Amino acid sequence: MGPDPHLKWIVSGMVLTQLLACYLVKDLSWKWIFFWAYAFGGCINHSMALAIHDISHNVAFGNKQAKWNRWFAVFANLPIGLPYSASFKKYHIDHHRYLGGDTLDVDVPTDFEGWFFCTPFRKFIWLILQPFFYGLRPLYVNPKTVTQMEIFNALVQFSIDFIIYYLWGLKPIIYLIAGTLLCMGLHPIAGHFIAEHYMFLKGYETYSYYGPLNWITFNAGYHMEHHDFPSIPGCKLPMVKKIAAEYYDNLPQHQSWVRVLWDFVFDDTIGPYSRIKRICKLATENQ
Repeated sequence: MGPDPHLKWIVSGMVLTQLLACYLVKDLSWKWIFFWAYAFGGCINHSMALAIHDISHNVAFGNKQAKWNRWFAVFANLPIGLPYSASFKKYHIDHHRYLGGDTLDVDVPTDFEGWFFCTPFRKFIWLILQPFFYGLRPLYVNPKTVTQMEIFNALVQFSIDFIIYYLWGLKPIIYLIAGTLLCMGLHPIAGHFIAEHYMFLKGYETYSYYGPLNWITFNAGYHMEHHDFPSIPGCKLPMVKKIAAEYYDNLPQHQSWVRVLWDFVFDDTIGPYSRIKRICKLATENQ
């Protein structure tokens, strides 16, 4: 269906919005830094992480301009505060190729996470710490060689962080990074992490959500449709559902990401172990 012609402009506007926010928060007290990081900046940063997800599928400039997509993802990464886009791309392809694959799909929690975070309080803590598990789990489960693009991503990111620090001090840097970590943890938007592949109904490992939070998450809720057609931009996934309504309308779906978080914490039958794990044969790179 081709690339999303609007994605590069939307992402650019979000990057500029966060740079303006960095200037505006430089003189605020710390309590307001964290308030705005959670209530505003983090929402943009989480949305940006989902934009990077879309860009990793080459939907900003198309499959014929793969390098442009990689470079643009580095640009989109800037408000997040920490280098992320290149590593995400490296592992995300395995998530699609080996969904639930033991030691291959690093989206699946480790045995320790499933064993330890098994009570409501511990699951609550796990949700808060989710960005740390999400970021560090690949290094333990499936470590890979650092790529040139990851080095480039880090150099660009830390250079911009230093420039912001030099111009406006430490508070804007804390605003960006705190927003990223807070809103990828216990936050309504972060409900998509649990909603996508945790087995709320036995035998179903992928779920869609069609609610209003899709408006600010590049239709990340259309997750069944995305896994069926990963090269279709998020903006066109509602069209996929409409065209193939007879296939999607009767599948289990989530009504609320907030409800997903609530059920995850308080339902004894759901936890980090509630993922389908399978043994996958490793594909060769030229397949």
